Amino acid sequence: MEMSEEDELKSLMAKNSEEAFMEILSKLKELLGRKSLGDQKDLEKCKQDLFHHRVLDYCSAALKFNPAKIQGSYSSMTQMADVLSTCCVGIGSVRDGDVFRRQFLPGVIDNILFLIHRIMNRAIRDKGQTEMIRLFRNIINSLSWLLRAHPHLIPCVLNSRYYESVQMSDDDEISAGILTMWYNLFRTNSAAVSEITTTALYTILDDVVYKMSSSSNPVIGSAAVKILLSITEQKSHSVSLQLHERYKGLEDMVQKDWRGKGFDATLMQLIHRLQSEGPGKDTRAQYSSAERVRAACVIQAAWRAHQTRCRLKKLPRAVSVLQRSFRERRRQKQAETEKRLAEEELRHQVRLHRQRAIRQFHQRQLHLMEILPAEHLARFLGELENRAALLIQRVWRGHRERQQFKQNRYHLRQHKAAVTLQRAILAFLKRRRSQRNLVAPWKSHKGLTESRRAELKRQIEHHVFLHPSSVVSAEGTLALHDKAQSMLQQHLMTKASDRAQEQHRQAVMAQINTDIELLLSVPTLKDMHEEDSCLFLSRSAPTAMRARQAHNALLRSAHLPWWRKLGDEFSSPESLSHQDYDMDFESLYLGGR
Repeated sequence: MEMSEEDELKSLMAKNSEEAFMEILSKLKELLGRKSLGDQKDLEKCKQDLFHHRVLDYCSAALKFNPAKIQGSYSSMTQMADVLSTCCVGIGSVRDGDVFRRQFLPGVIDNILFLIHRIMNRAIRDKGQTEMIRLFRNIINSLSWLLRAHPHLIPCVLNSRYYESVQMSDDDEISAGILTMWYNLFRTNSAAVSEITTTALYTILDDVVYKMSSSSNPVIGSAAVKILLSITEQKSHSVSLQLHERYKGLEDMVQKDWRGKGFDATLMQLIHRLQSEGPGKDTRAQYSSAERVRAACVIQAAWRAHQTRCRLKKLPRAVSVLQRSFRERRRQKQAETEKRLAEEELRHQVRLHRQRAIRQFHQRQLHLMEILPAEHLARFLGELENRAALLIQRVWRGHRERQQFKQNRYHLRQHKAAVTLQRAILAFLKRRRSQRNLVAPWKSHKGLTESRRAELKRQIEHHVFLHPSSVVSAEGTLALHDKAQSMLQQHLMTKASDRAQEQHRQAVMAQINTDIELLLSVPTLKDMHEEDSCLFLSRSAPTAMRARQAHNALLRSAHLPWWRKLGDEFSSPESLSHQDYDMDFESLYLGGR
């Protein structure tokens, strides 16, 4: 790497990491593109310099930046992952080789898996966007490219919690991307199967078999079958036998679920290998099983052909519906665009018209000021100043009144609440009085029938006959009974009026108590406002009228001459009429001319 480029990358790394991201990415892409056209040793030397000067450390850490703060978001971060994997492959012998293999590369794997996990979540959330799926496939290819060159990193991938989260996803696109990565790795690097441990190999096989059994996507099935075939071809015979023991029913599941999906040749190779390396079976049973499989394939092929012909018949109508909906959507968008442009043009024209009218008004005003005489101009300017002053005063008074209203809002609300409560209580009492009968007649017991009343009357008469009173005679008893009945009737007639008077008395006492509380909490005259004085106005129209008359009479008497107030004839200001008041002032001689 040239000295100037090294210094430039260092200066960019010294800046804020997220701000320098795009500049460093463009510099690295330009540098690697130029070096790849030259000598291979020069390219290796360039990659080694990038590692020694910690540029690759920055690229690895940049995969965990916030995508919202980077121009291009996930697309730029995917390009950075591609550049990082390219620099880590074909780097040759590095000075700190142990640090590069055991510390740097596992960190790169973890950061790439973190970015894969973030893009996967975004792709699942935005299901309709194909851009995130394309970015997911690109970064999976970068990871696969890195694992081909460094197979010892496969356990790091399998032990990562981000890979576990990606592996557990049920989305077909995500599962197909993971299986395609393992297939490309085992296809291009046959030594990778023999280099990884049996535990890691069985972890991959568990994921592959699970994806085959839980999905019906032909892409997933084809990739899974190819992975199993590659592993059985490149691993020893004992592993194939353990596949029968570990995954019982794998052969039947493969024949039942994945025949006729478009990759029968690869599928048959896997089935023959599993049968040849599995435990011995009866030849007749194998032949009958093959016949059943072949018959099922023929039935499935016929049914799929029928479905395909039905779909082809419906295809022209579906295409016409799709074209019609597309044209309608395009027409609606064009109409919305034209409407928006018309509204913007209308607003622009209205704004221009308003500006033109204001300009013409100012021009006419200046012209009138030019033709007016000096004294009229001064008067005109004075009127303008008066209008401006009045406007300022009006605005200031409004602001002051609003502030005062905010300060006195609590007292006004308290008064309104008291009035509302009193009004509600009085209305309630009035409704209760109207519902009650003025004269409550004597009501017999609800359960007392005519027969029961007659029986009780006979019992009373029998008791009176057996136990006659020695004090009062029978005629006196009847007179006493009539007197008690009249007194009871008088009580029932006066009870409603007494109750109404008592309720009126209680309402008057409550109103008096409210007025006393208001008088006790009255502010001083200095702090009194107009809205405070409204609280002390009488709610009785006759009282308010009488008070207004007395106040006006007192004001008129204050303007009388002093000699009219002398003597016994001046008893009350209200006794004087308005005509006497005017006549006295008109006939009063004040002296002078």
